[in-house]
Amino acid sequence: MQKLSRRTLLAVALPALAAPVARAQEPEEYPSRPVTFIVPYAPGGGTEALAHMLGEKLQQQLGQPFTVQSRPGEGTVIATNFVAKSPPDGYTIMMAVSTLAIDATLYKKLPYDPAKDLALIALVASVPFVLVVNPSLPVYSVDDLIALAKQKPLSFGSGGVGAFHHLAGALFASMTGIKLTHVPYRGTLPALNDLAAGYIQLMFTDYGPAQPLLTAGKLRPLAVTTTTRLTALPAVPPLAEAGVPGYDIAAWQGVAVPMKTPSDIVVKLNALLNTIVGTPDIRGRLRDLGMNPIGKGSPEELASFLPAEIVRWSKIVETAGLAKSE
Repeated sequence: MQKLSRRTLLAVALPALAAPVARAQEPEEYPSRPVTFIVPYAPGGGTEALAHMLGEKLQQQLGQPFTVQSRPGEGTVIATNFVAKSPPDGYTIMMAVSTLAIDATLYKKLPYDPAKDLALIALVASVPFVLVVNPSLPVYSVDDLIALAKQKPLSFGSGGVGAFHHLAGALFASMTGIKLTHVPYRGTLPALNDLAAGYIQLMFTDYGPAQPLLTAGKLRPLAVTTTTRLTALPAVPPLAEAGVPGYDIAAWQGVAVPMKTPSDIVVKLNALLNTIVGTPDIRGRLRDLGMNPIGKGSPEELASFLPAEIVRWSKIVETAGLAKSE
């Protein structure tokens, strides 16, 4: 075999040595494109207002749009299933509410497993609810309402089957021995509008979306669902003091992502959301909506929160006498 001369070897080797060495591709900074922020209710409710508030702050911090998108239907199942089945890349997130835990015991079958398919990455606020009635109803106290409900059938609205409004009303009926007809809607605002129009008689609602109707005198508040009074409604007593001893529940609002979302994205969003909720501006705006700010908890701590809530709400669902649905 013919030997290659030193000059030939150098002629072959030098161009190869001079060629640029390919760099390993660096991971892109999150987020590098818009993020979809799913809300499980129709527009106009407190959850959507909170999503816009948080999305605006996240966009300011991260430089990419956080586009709020409502996906109402089947309580919160349609939206939750959409997020649970979305790619776990941090570009689809959702407002997670107590219904996430409630549905796990309210339905016999779900197209997703809340504890396995979703990761709660932030707890934003707790939400006391207000028992409100149409002003044409001749009731001015909880005792009046109970007495009337024992005389004739009354209906109550909710943002959907399994929504907190639904559970709060069912629990109230169970603890007072009255019968109420549940009328589910595709969100809080449609239910409130029908309540103000007199198509239904009462509802348990978060304060924010009900505030304009309360101010206009189109709704009458009778009680709040927690043992402490709402700052916005200091004259309205807790249900526990107004004829239903032991009644004390509140919803919660948080943010969730599909399980297996990269840990660096989860840690980043968790830290940002906790910081945002801790600012005086957001805390004040939350209280204006009738919410109590939280903004605490690491991803590791929140990993155990949802399973514990599923257990807790299963007992409340049982006490409320709600049968599991298909």
